[in-house]
Amino acid sequence: MAEVLALVEARLCMALGEPDARAAVTFLGTDRIEVLRFRADGDEHGGDLVRYATLGMSAHPMADPTATIADPVRGPRAELVLSVRAGFADIDQVLRPLAVLAASPQVEGVVIAPGAALDVGAPLWPTAPFTSVLVAEPGGLVEDLELDPPLDPVCFLPLLPMTPNEAAWKRVHGAQRLQERWLARGTDLRDPRRSSVPLD
Repeated sequence: MAEVLALVEARLCMALGEPDARAAVTFLGTDRIEVLRFRADGDEHGGDLVRYATLGMSAHPMADPTATIADPVRGPRAELVLSVRAGFADIDQVLRPLAVLAASPQVEGVVIAPGAALDVGAPLWPTAPFTSVLVAEPGGLVEDLELDPPLDPVCFLPLLPMTPNEAAWKRVHGAQRLQERWLARGTDLRDPRRSSVPLD
């Protein structure tokens, strides 16, 4: 476990630079989950970005909830990555919600995969218009980390904040349709203050 997490942290640092802060959260009956914060230069929308990445979720493979016995070695492994524009909200309060999501495979026996919607039941940070996230496809910001067989590679799953209206629309129409709507409208998914994309 420790060796896997050391490799995961090294991959994160290689892709995102050195973290400027980190926090650890431990839930009853689970291993410790850390959340690392990375600063990044701004993009075409202006303003610096803050990236939060979990560290600890990939220590164990995610088990199929329908399996009779969980395989302690084989199975998908992942960490979560959230990118938000800095300076407009107290986004550091997202640390605990991210740790809760990262612990959910251990706590609830779920497999987190692209296309899934994850709901924390409260704003991601104070005044945030988002209570849930859409899990996007890995491989863009941080490349998958190959581990020695028979271990599965570690995927770094981007999280895209969703408003309650977007989450409800996604349940009906699917993740791909929602992402197409965001793209068509030029939605800045890193804006912590953005409103819901038009869905009519």
